[in-house]
Amino acid sequence: MRYPPASPVVARRVYAVVRALIAGFAAVYWRLRVEGAERLPASGGFILAPVHRSNIDTPIMATLTRRYMRYLGKEEMWKYGWSAWLWDTLGAFPVQRDKVDRQAMRQCRLALERGEPLVVFAEGTRRDSPVVGELFDGAAHLALSTGVPIFPVGIGGSTRAMPRGAKFFRPVKVCVVVGEAIHPQAPEPGHRVPRRAVKELTERLGKELQVVFDQARINAGD
Repeated sequence: MRYPPASPVVARRVYAVVRALIAGFAAVYWRLRVEGAERLPASGGFILAPVHRSNIDTPIMATLTRRYMRYLGKEEMWKYGWSAWLWDTLGAFPVQRDKVDRQAMRQCRLALERGEPLVVFAEGTRRDSPVVGELFDGAAHLALSTGVPIFPVGIGGSTRAMPRGAKFFRPVKVCVVVGEAIHPQAPEPGHRVPRRAVKELTERLGKELQVVFDQARINAGD
């Protein structure tokens, strides 16, 4: 059963309440420490590109800014009517991870063009290594096609807080480090994004993501 979509006003109010609950819980239970959040713009679109090691990484991103952010989530999260309504209301888009999902990318691009922040896990799925894995090029392509900046985000402690397969949270320290903005150069109007530019931006993002990930892990005591 599909539920009627929430209005933009209702969606933002629900998001604000959920975000406040997450921020309060994270501050007390995980002693959440955030560095670099002041770098995030107060208006206009941008991309947050975090590492991905735990299921708590997504809600943790909501603590970085009070702005209503958009997210990419695996399509299985929309399996039920109530969950579809919830994720839609909280700003998420379903994405098919086993192929290039052009519809999801189109929604992301429109959100960025409307000036909305977007969270993209460039590694694509959760990893277990302290080394940043090979990145998908979606984040770089979106940044180049819209001209918005990308912020690499390292998260330390989230693996210990909720490791793969765990059903409960653990009260450990979690630290988030937001890196400096990476400003892409958008192509001329009417021109396609050069493949080489996407590759170069993806490689740069991977290197800077490793730096903030290492710093976040050190701060969290990983």
